[in-house]
Amino acid sequence: MSEHILNITNGDCAVTAMTAAGLPGDFLPWRDILHEGPVPSGLDLAALSDVRARYIADRNWAPLDTLLTDFQARDSGLEDFRSYDRVRLWFEHDLYDQLQLLQVLDWFADRDPGDTRLTMLCTDEYLGPASPEALQQRLNAETPVTADHLELARRAWAAFREATPEAWALLLQDDLTPLPFLDGAVRRLLEEYPHPRTGLSRTAYQALSLVAQGEERFNVLFNEYQNTEERRFMGDLGFYGLLHTLSEGEQALLAIERETPAHLIDSEQRYTVTRHGRDVIAGRASAGDQLARDRWIGGVRLQPAHYWTWDAGAEILAEVRG
Repeated sequence: MSEHILNITNGDCAVTAMTAAGLPGDFLPWRDILHEGPVPSGLDLAALSDVRARYIADRNWAPLDTLLTDFQARDSGLEDFRSYDRVRLWFEHDLYDQLQLLQVLDWFADRDPGDTRLTMLCTDEYLGPASPEALQQRLNAETPVTADHLELARRAWAAFREATPEAWALLLQDDLTPLPFLDGAVRRLLEEYPHPRTGLSRTAYQALSLVAQGEERFNVLFNEYQNTEERRFMGDLGFYGLLHTLSEGEQALLAIERETPAHLIDSEQRYTVTRHGRDVIAGRASAGDQLARDRWIGGVRLQPAHYWTWDAGAEILAEVRG
C-alpha cells in the first residue's frame, strides 16, 4: 500500500511543477507574501489568516471573499495533517519561502504528529522552473524535521512577529545552522528597513538605481531587479506597487509616464528618476516621504513619528522617534 503524502509548498507555480513531475500525494500551497504587510503577534492561525487576507484585499490583489475562502481551505488542509502518513515541506532558500517555512514549522511545534512523519526538502534551487527530473532527484535531499528545526523556527517566528525588530536582528548572533538559509532571510528582511542615510529600503534603492542607469520600462526593470537579488523573493505585483509608491508625494523619487492603478501591472509603463531621486542616490538627500510611510514589516509598524533603520554594512539597527 502506497504512502498517503501531503506536500506543503510555497505557491501555485511550485504545485504545477511538482504535479507535472509526477510527485505523489496531495498539494497544499501556502501562498502568503509574509514579507509584506502586518504579521502581528498574539493571534492563532485562523485570526492571523484573517488579518493577512484583509491586507492582501486592501492591496486589491484579490477579492476579500476569495481570499478568506482560500485561507480557510489552506488552514483546514493543514489541520488535517494526521490523516497522512507523511508531510513533506518543500520550500526554497529565499525570504518569501523562509518566512513561510518558519510559520509552518512553528505551527507543527505545538502539535503531536502521532504516526505522521514530518520531513523537509529545502535546497538553494527554485521549485517552479525546475524540470520534472530535477524535482524527482530532489527527493534525495529529504530530511526528517527534528526538535532543533522546530525550536529554532519557533524562536525566529516569534521574533518576526514582535512589535520591535531587535529580537529578529539578534538572531544573527545565534546558531542558525539547523535552518541553513535562515541567516540570509534574516539579513534580507532587515534590509527592507529604511537605510539611515537614504531613507530607502534595499529594494527601493535598487529600483531607483536601475532606473537612473536607463532601465525605464517595467518589464525590463523588473527582470533587471531580479538579477540584483542573491535569492529572488519579490513578485512583480509587489515590485510594481513599490515603484508606484516611489512616484507619490511632494518629494517623489520617480516620475511615471502615465497614471495607472498600483495593483494593475502595465508592463510598458516607463519611469524616470526625479531630481530629488538623483539627490537621494548620490547621498545628497534623504527620502523623507519614504521614511514617512505607514507600513508593516512582520509585527513592526513603521510610522512617520516612530520607525527603525538598518545599516547593513555596519549591522546597526536604530530606533528613530520624532
